[in-house]
Amino acid sequence: MAGELLRVDGVSKHFGPVEALSNLTVQFTPGTVGLVGPNGSGKTTLIRLLMGLLTPDSGTLSVLGHDVRQEALVVRERVGYMPEHDCLMPDLSGVGLVALMAQVSGLPKEVAMSRAHEVLEFVGLQEQRYRKIQEYSVGMRQRIKLAQAIVHDPSLCFLDEPTSGLDPRGRQEMLDLIRSLARLGKTSFVLSTHLLPDVEGLVDQVLLLNAGRQLAEGPVERLLGGHEEDNVVRVKGDPAPLVAALAAQGLAPTLHDRDIHVTLVARDARPVFQAAAETGTQIRYLGRSVRTIEDLFLSRVNAVPAAPPR
Repeated sequence: MAGELLRVDGVSKHFGPVEALSNLTVQFTPGTVGLVGPNGSGKTTLIRLLMGLLTPDSGTLSVLGHDVRQEALVVRERVGYMPEHDCLMPDLSGVGLVALMAQVSGLPKEVAMSRAHEVLEFVGLQEQRYRKIQEYSVGMRQRIKLAQAIVHDPSLCFLDEPTSGLDPRGRQEMLDLIRSLARLGKTSFVLSTHLLPDVEGLVDQVLLLNAGRQLAEGPVERLLGGHEEDNVVRVKGDPAPLVAALAAQGLAPTLHDRDIHVTLVARDARPVFQAAAETGTQIRYLGRSVRTIEDLFLSRVNAVPAAPPR
């Protein structure tokens, strides 16, 4: 799965006065990508742009090496899509729906039916495959949406809020299914979610969005524990002198409540202790503040100015 998975260059998208995405520039290699942010952050808009279902106001997008604006049909032939909202045909049986979507994706009728049975067994719906969709529970509907997205063995599969509406057990089972598929290595996944714990231990790359703006992007390993680290410093007394001394060193510290957040290069804490000695500040605690994707998201949200009202 070598090569480039996605490339987004300077993409912006407005819906009337609402700026859904603002000058987004990201690049990802094949693997599992977490598209993370609160509701309204632009995740679904980005997926629809990448599939050629929407046109950007500015910028370019490519998927699997294909320019989305010029080759939208080629892109859609090679991807699968599990939408957030329920768009299933209620009068079809489970196997009928999945076989139909396999045919729409280009598989011959006999192959489509065979594949439908296989993927329904994989997602745990083999006993319910002949029931009509209208009789399915929320959990079963989520599973069949996953089944129709993967039935044609796409090179890339977009999963938009795949755990939406699921109870804790159903949520974990859905994430386990996605994890099993990702381990096979045949299909890359873009998992869009506002539930940050859903991507922990599942994705190897991440894009954090908030109000249409990117907060961070790249390999999870680098963001959470690479060359640069976000650290928290707690001191006895007033933290302001230490904040000023760190700023004078060009470290751009931020103060949240009484915690000082500062990025250290190569885990080198000497600048902090030097600033503490210069200001006579007693350090009570110094350690990494970013340990999870949720920690990273919160630290980046707190470190940037609030976006204008949308």
